[in-house]
Amino acid sequence: MLPFLRSDLAQLAAYKPHPGGVGAEAPATVDRLDTNESPYDLPAELKQKLAWHYQHSLESNRYPDGSHAALKEAIATYANESAHTDWVQPEHISIGNGSDELIRALLIATCLGGEGSILVANPTFSMYAITANTLGIPVVAVGRDEATFAIDCTAAQAAIADTDAQPIRVVFVVHPNSPTANALTEAEIDWLRQIPDHILVVIDEAYFEFSQTSLLPELPQHPNWVILRTFSKAFRLASHRVGYGLAHPGVAAALEKVRLPYNLPAMTQTAARLTLQHRAELLPIIDTIRQEREKLGDRLRSFPALQVWPSDANFFFMRLDPTVLSADLDPDKALDHLFNRLKQEGTLIRKTSGGLRITVGTPEENQRTGDRAQALLRKLGSAAQKG
Repeated sequence: MLPFLRSDLAQLAAYKPHPGGVGAEAPATVDRLDTNESPYDLPAELKQKLAWHYQHSLESNRYPDGSHAALKEAIATYANESAHTDWVQPEHISIGNGSDELIRALLIATCLGGEGSILVANPTFSMYAITANTLGIPVVAVGRDEATFAIDCTAAQAAIADTDAQPIRVVFVVHPNSPTANALTEAEIDWLRQIPDHILVVIDEAYFEFSQTSLLPELPQHPNWVILRTFSKAFRLASHRVGYGLAHPGVAAALEKVRLPYNLPAMTQTAARLTLQHRAELLPIIDTIRQEREKLGDRLRSFPALQVWPSDANFFFMRLDPTVLSADLDPDKALDHLFNRLKQEGTLIRKTSGGLRITVGTPEENQRTGDRAQALLRKLGSAAQKG
């Protein structure tokens, strides 16, 4: 440990975004189903338009628009359209270099300097806790129902009411949750509605285009709510890193105070505006992905060794069922073996929270995934395959 670094950094773990490739013996075709991206790139004509903007309208020697004015206008139009409302204005919006930057900004604006802790329900998106830890902010974690992954609201409410601990200042939830793909239930939403106004509620809707569910229509009644969204999934802009928050104007203004200047490159702002302009062409692919989600889910559930949860997102969460594995197999080692063998054969998925998270890909990717999983599960000694 270098002497000038914070003493607690040695205990912190960095976010690991990718599994590090597939090795020297990689197959010719690699299916990247590990990061919940869209399996479809931007159409060639849109890329050509982006290239035109870079060549003819962007000045590389000038800073980008630091206010994100034009992009905020476009996002407000889309947010109103998606929620069937008309109240969203640019002053409700803050834009980040990915939603991760907004998560960090929210923590800086609320909890920094020993002013509070955050509450998460595990398993969930790891960056809430990782970012809080890097800022020295305490993290209070509660569990979820083992069968449904619903939040233990009783434990969460008890944590909020605990006067002996540092007060909880922010509650993070994902709708639908990652890695488990379940949308918030009505009971969970009722609990969020009852959280006191002095606690910020962050509702991460990164996958709302796939779930077709959003709490944005309720935002005006809850000034302590923030809704996070992203261009990385439905809009196919993961490489451009654009996230945005929808909030009470006072919250959005606070986020503007703590974000870095010129945080979104000009080309990225152009890409986001362009995809919004062409959303009528881009978003219909969501229906295709949802249809593939049902097909892939049926295929995975046909393997008795896999326990596969329902999905409201563009991915599945699954675990091995030890009751149908060979008695001499250790479930944890079997899970590692399945993960590593899929990787070696060209299917990259995410190992997390005692299970596997797999993104819905193209029909061809999903077919290869099912075929590879079927062959590997047979080798693991699973029960006879259905069909």
